[in-house]
Amino acid sequence: MGDTWAQLPWPGPPHSALLLVFFLLAAGVMHSDAGASCPVLCTCRNQVVDCSNQRLFSVPPDLPMDTRNLSLAHNRIAAVPPGYLTCYMELRVLDLRNNSLMELPPGLFLHAKRLAHLDLSYNNLSHVPADMFREAHGLVHIDLSHNPWLRRVHPQAFQGLVHLRDLDLSYGGLAFLSLEALEGLPGLVTLQIGGNPWVCGCTMEPLLKWLRNRIQRCTADSQLAECRGPPEVEGAPLFSLTEESFKACHLTLTLDDYLFIAFVGFVVSIASVATNFLLGITANCCHRWSKANEEEEI
Repeated sequence: MGDTWAQLPWPGPPHSALLLVFFLLAAGVMHSDAGASCPVLCTCRNQVVDCSNQRLFSVPPDLPMDTRNLSLAHNRIAAVPPGYLTCYMELRVLDLRNNSLMELPPGLFLHAKRLAHLDLSYNNLSHVPADMFREAHGLVHIDLSHNPWLRRVHPQAFQGLVHLRDLDLSYGGLAFLSLEALEGLPGLVTLQIGGNPWVCGCTMEPLLKWLRNRIQRCTADSQLAECRGPPEVEGAPLFSLTEESFKACHLTLTLDDYLFIAFVGFVVSIASVATNFLLGITANCCHRWSKANEEEEI
């Protein structure tokens, strides 16, 4: 029997099985490394990193490299360091709501080309600069609502965001929004602008015209958007304003108007000259009278 076994050919090392085991072990080590890099006070599972509600004053370092969904909501973060997202190219969702952010560093999203959802609501942002979302061309949803100090949105703040569908600018401090900031958003479906102190003067007319033309494609919170000024339209719904409301912005002067203005200017000039002449005579007479009295006293 032993001779029989000895005569059988040796099958050799099971190369396929060894390679399979090797790759499985490598994958397990890589997965283990990704899980081991989960920051303190955060939970990491299935490429989701949740660091919300931890009273953090700064962003956690060294996230798993394959992070797709990062939540830093409901903390006390006041600043995000430059280049913080450089290594996380798989990032799809970034939640920074309810923090103390006053601004974001330039180029923060330079390498976040797959970022689709960004929530910056309930912060202290004061303006949206031109380079804020540079290179983040995959953004679909941006929430900038409830930033009470948000006073200005640069005309090129959303430049290149051709896939953006939802933009929330509600409950900020905006009195004016440039039409240029929205014209380059062909995919915009939802725009929230209510709760801002809009000044519905002549500068607001181009934006309102654009919104009316897009109202079939773009849903806006028309009931919440109201005018805070000028006094004659204070409290009026933004979308209730018509071309008649801006009639004074397009008044043109006729020839008769110009002649009347010229006549009034001429009359005012003559009256001014006559007044100055009378004042001069009066002052001269007073001077002579005063001098005569002095001589009599001597």
